[in-house]
Amino acid sequence: MSLASQPYRRPLWRRVLRWAGLPPPIERWLRKRLPRRLFARSILIIVLPMLVLQSVVAFVFLDRHWENMTVRLSQATAQAVAATVQAVETAPDEAERERYLRIARNTGFDRVVMLDDDTLPSRRPAGFFNLLEYTLSRQLRREVGRPFWIDTFDDNRYVEIRVETSVGMMAFVTRRSSTYASNAHITLVWMAGTSLVLIAVAVLFLRGQVRPIQELAAAAQKFGQGRPVGRLRPHGATEVRQATGAFLEMKHRIELQIEQRTAMLAGVSHDLRTMLTRFRLELALMEQTDDVAALSADVVQMQKMLEDYLQFARTDSDEPAEDVSIADLIEDAARGMEDIDIQVPPGLAATVRPTATLRMIANLIGNADKHAARVRVTARREGNLLVIDVDDDGPGIPEAKRVLVFQPFVRLEGGRNQDTSGTGLGLTIARDIARRQGGDISLRESPLGGLRARVKLPI
Repeated sequence: MSLASQPYRRPLWRRVLRWAGLPPPIERWLRKRLPRRLFARSILIIVLPMLVLQSVVAFVFLDRHWENMTVRLSQATAQAVAATVQAVETAPDEAERERYLRIARNTGFDRVVMLDDDTLPSRRPAGFFNLLEYTLSRQLRREVGRPFWIDTFDDNRYVEIRVETSVGMMAFVTRRSSTYASNAHITLVWMAGTSLVLIAVAVLFLRGQVRPIQELAAAAQKFGQGRPVGRLRPHGATEVRQATGAFLEMKHRIELQIEQRTAMLAGVSHDLRTMLTRFRLELALMEQTDDVAALSADVVQMQKMLEDYLQFARTDSDEPAEDVSIADLIEDAARGMEDIDIQVPPGLAATVRPTATLRMIANLIGNADKHAARVRVTARREGNLLVIDVDDDGPGIPEAKRVLVFQPFVRLEGGRNQDTSGTGLGLTIARDIARRQGGDISLRESPLGGLRARVKLPI
């Protein structure tokens, strides 16, 4: 089955979003914000499960350990308060009451005293996440059963409890650690710290695994644009090594094929040019009649056709890319032509193959100048692209035939192709040069009323 006939399958993450049944706006929002680079996606694959696991573990820990430990400690504190209150209220005299207070101070509280106040202080609102306040209050209501007041805000290390009894106001001061599982945050810190260390290790390893793929992609892009690839050695995972080795082998075969074709074309060009030169010399020595003049014109036309054919078949992959001035390149391509309006920003430069790009621009300008009275050439930079527009006020090309004119040896009937002396290779050669440098050429309507040829080259 060919690639064109295979059914299209959405990426896995898109299918997951569709299975999740999210509303279309949320699905579009997530789709726009999901990373597109391999390294970011790999990190996401590692980090998301780790965050989910840590969240589940933290929830279970807080629910089963932290909260239960706090309940147990608060319950023990409340029971100790209730036992002390009951003992003090049933004490027969002041000495016995003081003895019970001393026992309470020695067995669980830092301070237990009788106060002179008759009323409890006003209760302050507890914080939303103050687990100790809620838990201890609930246990005191259950165990003591008397009006009480709790202060957990003034000092982070201590908790003060005041209880209204039949013999007066009692104050209990104890450490927070006796009523609250205060060391729970240590476990959470260890969990978070371990996760950060694991993520850092994963990032280092993933960067080493992704780097060979990035180098291979950069080399393939440079090779497609006709730029030197540089030193590329297979390294990384076995699959990446195999892909890099296959790319290097393919690159070697393509370069060898281009070299053999160039050598063959050079030989054919030399032999044919020698024969044509001999024909021209023999015709020049003959009596100049009408028949000889017609033959001479045919030889000149054959010479031009031969140059066009060789130019189309020849590749300029061996030409190095250079940083050139686009204004100078366009002026050289338009030299000898009249009514050419050139609009190029000062200082605009790009790294291209100078000779090939000059030939491409000359073909486009020559094609426009041949069929129009006015030609305008503009150039600008759009992001990482060099954009060159060649506009004319000629008859133009119908939209249905704009793809057809890029095929070799195609010449349209009438309209823009009244001149039948050409070979139909001008636009073909121009697009071939643009594509060898990683760009392309497109045709569209021109603001001048004719045709616009737009060149896009990566810079």
